[in-house]
Amino acid sequence: MLNEFKAFIAKGNVMDMAVGIIVGAAFTAIVKSMVDDLLNPIIGLFTGGVDFTNNFWVLSGENTFDSLEAAREAGAAVFAYGAFIMAVFNFLIIAFVVFMLVRFVNRAKDSLKNEEPAPAEEKPAGPTQLDVLLEIRDSLKSRA
Repeated sequence: MLNEFKAFIAKGNVMDMAVGIIVGAAFTAIVKSMVDDLLNPIIGLFTGGVDFTNNFWVLSGENTFDSLEAAREAGAAVFAYGAFIMAVFNFLIIAFVVFMLVRFVNRAKDSLKNEEPAPAEEKPAGPTQLDVLLEIRDSLKSRA
């Protein structure tokens, strides 16, 4: 069983997947920072700092809570539609940023493909069958 496990781990696709997960986690941190620290403040300037996070309805009675956090701490059943709207909004921003990054990487890859050196000239193939037969014929004529 240990040998099977070693063989499984040694396969290239398992290692590729592990590297992908690690790089993906690091990439997530970069994209999250870009959205939270760079894009959201700029968008906040244009939208007047609109934040729907504290928009909610209390399902178990009257809304006497100042914030969603206070309602959740009190154990009230809340319908947090504002947090959902902000999650969707952040997802759209992150998806757009990832799209732009992938687009940039794909263009960089394409430009590298276009800059690859032309393949070396192919070596001429040996003589054709006709050339060999003609040489044999000429050789036989010269002997006769």
